[in-house]
Amino acid sequence: MSVDGADEASWDLDPEDEAQALIEAVGRQLKLWREAAGLRPAQFGALIGYGENLIYKVERGARIPRPEFLDKADEVLGAGGKISAMKKDLEQARYPKKVRDLAKLEAKAVEIGTYGNHNIAGLLQTEEYSRALIQTWRPAYSQDEVERMVAARMARGSIFERSPAPTLTFVQEEVTLSRPIGGRMVLRRQLERLLEVGQLRNVEIQGMPTDCDDHAGMGGRIQVLKFGDGSAVGHDEGQVTSRPISDPKEIRILELRYGIIRAQALTPRESVAFIEKLLGET
Repeated sequence: MSVDGADEASWDLDPEDEAQALIEAVGRQLKLWREAAGLRPAQFGALIGYGENLIYKVERGARIPRPEFLDKADEVLGAGGKISAMKKDLEQARYPKKVRDLAKLEAKAVEIGTYGNHNIAGLLQTEEYSRALIQTWRPAYSQDEVERMVAARMARGSIFERSPAPTLTFVQEEVTLSRPIGGRMVLRRQLERLLEVGQLRNVEIQGMPTDCDDHAGMGGRIQVLKFGDGSAVGHDEGQVTSRPISDPKEIRILELRYGIIRAQALTPRESVAFIEKLLGET
């Protein structure tokens, strides 16, 4: 790895992110360890394989160090695992704020319903499909930013391992199941993933054929999350913004629309056959 401004070892931090205090605290600790070792930033950077500029940014809390950065720092500074242990504290902070906010809602939800009309739902995506999809976005992200968003999206997949398991329902437009994002082999593995996840007892996946002439989902993507106390939140996620919807009137409209969409779509059993047919043609 080059030492010339190797910022790929860290992530930018949103100035308005509430994780700022944590990132600054980690930076101060790294600076104290470095100074105790009698190393200047340039010397320290050379020893761990990163640029001096990055060391300054990490120490003042302007960048979030990646796990490998902390591991190398721990080894060079002889911290005996104390610096590496900070990886756990940074595990969530390293993901974009809008993804963390959504993940918090998903972690509390007892039921999540999602209608996708442009892409496979984020919770259902394979890593390679997610990467290929994010790389299509414009304006284009750097590869470092792409990998950060892919990692965040994959972390949300832990919802399938939750106990008690939430009820998860998905309705996917036919075009999202047939558009070869990333190439046909990427799509094949994505369809196989849908069939695999669809076998879980708490998951139902439905396809919406393009030739459906009465369609309540023409207004766009829908997501509704319901919680144990009876409350609900809608969610609108885009490339730039991520907007939770909590107004009861808006929630009722989303729930009504989503219910009609599910009724108009193929049944889960019909959808399995539909996806298997698409897989055979891909």
